[in-house]
Amino acid sequence: MRQASVRPVRRAEIVTAARGWIGTPYRHQAALRGVGADCLGLVRGVWRELYGTEAETPPAYTPDWAEARGEETLRDAACRHLCEIEIAEARAGDVLLFRWRRGLPAKHAAILSGETTMIHAHEGAAVAEVALVPAWRRRIAYAFAFPNLGDGEAEEG
Repeated sequence: MRQASVRPVRRAEIVTAARGWIGTPYRHQAALRGVGADCLGLVRGVWRELYGTEAETPPAYTPDWAEARGEETLRDAACRHLCEIEIAEARAGDVLLFRWRRGLPAKHAAILSGETTMIHAHEGAAVAEVALVPAWRRRIAYAFAFPNLGDGEAEEG
């Protein structure tokens, strides 16, 4: 169930918050700007900056958690707090979830920063804004909007 008391936010505010994480070192399960973050930690940290609290505290997870369990854990968590949208409708400020291969659960997240760019954290690199190249585009499994986007920027779902 989505949190009902989140304040209105704008897409530019989401992108600005995500860009504030650029350069944060990769740290598995971390979510501290400038200290460490993984892809989920980036989204969690941006959520905290926008809404003031954690949406939920994730359980401990290993780097291979999605494949090992075969469950759409990341998608299910996103559905509890974000508004699922059509992938083709995703715009700056929306969250993308990726799967590495067909048939595997989604296990990577990024925040779109423009039509052709995204901000994400991945092992071995700091949080970065990168091109959403075809290799990334073909792995998009789901798209979500942050709740309560201002000025009718997205419907609450």
